[in-house]
Amino acid sequence: MPPVWTTAIPDWRERLVESRPLIPFAPLFPDEARAASEIFDSLPVIDVAGKPPFGDIGRPWVRDFVNAVFGAYDAATGRRLIQYFFLLIAKKNGKSTLAAGVMVAALIRNWRESGEFYILAPTKEVADNSYTPAADMVREHSVLRSILKPCAGRVIEHRNTGATLKVVAADSETVSGKKTIGLLVDELWLFGKRAASANMLIEAEGGLASRPEGFVIYLSTHADGPPKGVFKDKLDEFRAIRDGKIVDPKKLPVLYEFPEHLIQDDQFKHRRWWSITNPNLGASVDPDFLAGKLAEAQRAGRAQLASFYAKHLNVPIGQGLSADGWAGAELWSRRVEPGLTLDAILDRCELCTVGIDGGGLDDLLGLAVIGRERGTKRWLAWGCALISTIGVGRRKANAADYLAFKREGDLTVFRFDLGVEDLSDDDDDLAELVADALPPETSPEGWTPDVARVVDVVRRINDRGLLAQVGVDAMGIGTIVDALAEIGVTQDEERLFAVRQGIGLMGAFKTVERKLADGSFVHGGGRLLSWCVGNLKLVQTPTAVRLAREESGLGKIDPACALFNAGALMAANPELPDASVYTADRGLIVFE
Repeated sequence: MPPVWTTAIPDWRERLVESRPLIPFAPLFPDEARAASEIFDSLPVIDVAGKPPFGDIGRPWVRDFVNAVFGAYDAATGRRLIQYFFLLIAKKNGKSTLAAGVMVAALIRNWRESGEFYILAPTKEVADNSYTPAADMVREHSVLRSILKPCAGRVIEHRNTGATLKVVAADSETVSGKKTIGLLVDELWLFGKRAASANMLIEAEGGLASRPEGFVIYLSTHADGPPKGVFKDKLDEFRAIRDGKIVDPKKLPVLYEFPEHLIQDDQFKHRRWWSITNPNLGASVDPDFLAGKLAEAQRAGRAQLASFYAKHLNVPIGQGLSADGWAGAELWSRRVEPGLTLDAILDRCELCTVGIDGGGLDDLLGLAVIGRERGTKRWLAWGCALISTIGVGRRKANAADYLAFKREGDLTVFRFDLGVEDLSDDDDDLAELVADALPPETSPEGWTPDVARVVDVVRRINDRGLLAQVGVDAMGIGTIVDALAEIGVTQDEERLFAVRQGIGLMGAFKTVERKLADGSFVHGGGRLLSWCVGNLKLVQTPTAVRLAREESGLGKIDPACALFNAGALMAANPELPDASVYTADRGLIVFE
């Protein structure tokens, strides 16, 4: 009778708090798990005094993980029933040593001649950290050193089958994946920073199509900033599997992260809970060392504290926690109301303000709407952005982020000229970004697509009788002001304002951060605004604080500034204007 199992772990919070096993089932094929564990347990751990074997020092969680990987293989059919594993764990919990041990054991257990196993690392340094313990295990093992042979180029070869384990640095080497049986991806969070990583992993995993016994293991700590790219995609997917939102018994999440309430209440900072994300606490992780590092980080400031939380406590930073970040960013992820679309805001609110912000050709054009909810008076926020193919080409490093925003529907790519910035051959992410870019002048009025999009949103709100005011950064958006005048939204009757930038926005972002704190500001949780909020940098002046656009670099902030433009207007408690005839013969009113 075939085994029955689920990879959902709905009680994962209780399991972690109570120090119970995180993997919810026994090995599907105990004999396979036992055979592999005997090999794994015999491997010497060289960087521990006395070079003890794994079996003498490994914690139960290590044994559970090894059993889950190897115990999923059905020798009768030659098929592995669970093929994908994601281990998310804090730094210094023996991740690289575990990776080496698992892959050496896999090389020994493999029956396929000339099979290929890979450890894919983001950099040469990480690759060396994985290869060195693997090679040392072989050299120090009295039996394995006659079966396996460490070779040049970070390769270990099986003398009998000709199968190999190769450690590849993704920044300088390639892996075709055509014959891959086992792939271990180390430090997945670093791959998330690279635009083409998703396609690289697809290529590396290609061998599983003809290797039913194959497997892929993702290892990572949390990122030192907002999760992005392929790391965020995998993290979101495996969290959903863990929570039972996605049913996929071929994928097993093993995610050592704090339950939400321990983060929201700041309980994760207390030493008593550190074992939740450090299952090796007291072994490879010294609690006194962590306490000392925490004290150092607290003295050093927010940037060091952010790094400590991400790496040693495995706390997802999300946004904020940087020395010069916006204080509201720390609260941003706590005020998400799923499903809060623009249509939902228009249905629930008594009036809306609109913010617009944009700059040069390499910038995003940010558009934000804040609605004042009927009855509660809460602020409900939504945002989107547009970017030209010129901007995409000038900010290729942001391609992975831009593609994620586009897939969510919050970013639109357009062309100023059909012959400019052909990026279709640069890489797959860029090609997908520009594949369906809107052509120039798609509106009957001859507006470029970005202007047409802004006008369309403002018109929708105005036609619903909900438009109170529109706030703009007056620099560089004269075309938008002219276009808004054509639909009757002008400066007359105080419907259009130039919101002062620099220190002029201080009141707006201070108001939004307070409303985030008291819960009277919510948003839909889209990646675009979350990313921009995380990119915000503040500069202290002698008398005030301002947003530092020039300090943000590749991290664009225009949609967040658009949000603050809308917030500056909403903070003045606007009312819907009386019906009147609008003209465009007055200069912009400056809102201070």
